[in-house]
Amino acid sequence: FFRTIGYKKKYVKVPHGHIWVEGDHHGHSFDSNAFGPVSLGLLHARATHILWPPQRWQKLQPMLPPERKPLQREQE
Repeated sequence: FFRTIGYKKKYVKVPHGHIWVEGDHHGHSFDSNAFGPVSLGLLHARATHILWPPQRWQKLQPMLPPERKPLQREQE
């Protein structure tokens, strides 16, 4: 389980073989907050860099803010 931002449930369990996809503009992205976990079989590519605007150019690193970390069993 992990905490969501805009999903209909505060916590969600992402099933094995699925991922949670979120856009970069909370509330204006058509992402897992709109339709839930996504099957890995539907994944075609992944973002690796930010190119625009130029002042944000960077390589993307996997990152999850501390308040969004997966819950431990005893917290369920």
